Parts: sequence; structure tokens; C-alpha cells
Amino acid sequence: MSLLLPPLYPILDPALSPRPLLELADELAATGVKLLQLRDKRGTARAVYAEARRLVERFAPPGVRIIINDRPDIAAMVGAGGVHVGQEDLPVEAARAIVGERLWVGVSTHNIEQLRDADATSADYVAIGPIFPTGTKDNPDPVVGVEFVRAARRMTRKPLVAIGGITVESAADVFGAGADSIAVVRDLLAAPEPAERAREYLEIAASVLPRRAS
Repeated sequence: MSLLLPPLYPILDPALSPRPLLELADELAATGVKLLQLRDKRGTARAVYAEARRLVERFAPPGVRIIINDRPDIAAMVGAGGVHVGQEDLPVEAARAIVGERLWVGVSTHNIEQLRDADATSADYVAIGPIFPTGTKDNPDPVVGVEFVRAARRMTRKPLVAIGGITVESAADVFGAGADSIAVVRDLLAAPEPAERAREYLEIAASVLPRRAS
């Protein structure tokens, strides 16, 4: 695993955020968050481009990597840090052809076959899930559970991002099972103090990951 993936992977979704994304992103970055994904399934291409550009212009100098969901073209145009594609989006290698080698390409997987296919691509990291039931997608894939994280860790050396219904109560188990990073949507966006919630996740990661590596 040559890629060092930050342990917390917040996903910013304007459909779920009660506040402007830039304001929320500022608060998260102040806690030490180094990776943010913009996921906007409902916005027009122009709206996604504008929001992506604002995030990149704001956070690229401080070293916060911005990942754009679904849209390698927009990621390349705004100079983002990467793109994340799902099973119904462009294939990994097609996305790679658009963004080049400098940007990260991540891919979502939901079963062993998809994970095996992703491992054979140039993807920089692989997302697995949903680990637990989630309400952030209209048609979620079947829940895979923490055991799938263990199975995935045995199958690939690529960094693993666990996603789907994870909370601070379950984060330690997910990290312990082999996840390198945890993607969180609702548990951050719906928290009364998102920055404090982010700090909780980072503290859990700091406690669990060194023990796992020893």
C-alpha cells in the first residue's frame, strides 16, 4: 500500500447538509481533516463544477485533498485531488485516462467479485460497503457487515475505505477489521457540532490504527 490514506473521509453532500458546504468544510479542515469528497447527485454539471472549484481554490494550498464524486471531467478541470467512481459510473481506467496519473482514482465495491475486479485496476484505493444500513442513498446495495472488511483486507493491498452507516460507536471495530479510512456522511453532517464529531473519529483512528499495525 503505497498510498497513505487519511483515516477520516468526510463526504460533503449539499442535499444532506444544513449549512453551506464551504463553511462546513472550513470547520472540518480546522480539526485536521485532510480529505474531503464532494458528492452532488442532484446538481447540474455547472453547479457541481462551481462548488468543486470553490472547494479546490479554498483548500488546495492548506493541503486538503478534494475528491469529486462521479465526474472525472470536473475533477480534471478544477485541479482536484482525485475522482471517485461507482459501479455505474465510468470504469476506473476510463476515469484514469481523463484525470491522469497525478490525481487519485477511487472506486466503490459492494461484493467480492467487484472487489477482485477493482484490485486489478489502477485504482488508488477501494471503497467497500455499505458496512451497516444507510439512509443516504435512494437504492442502497445490500449490507456487507464488518466481516466483509476483514475479507477485503485479505484480498487486496490497496487502501480500503469503509462506508455505510458507520458511527463513532462502530468506528473502532471497522478500523480494527482492516479499514484504512472511514467515509462518513450523515453522522457528520447531522451532528450538532460536526467538527467535534470529526475529532472523535480522528481520536479513534489514532488509538486503533497503531495497534493494528503492531
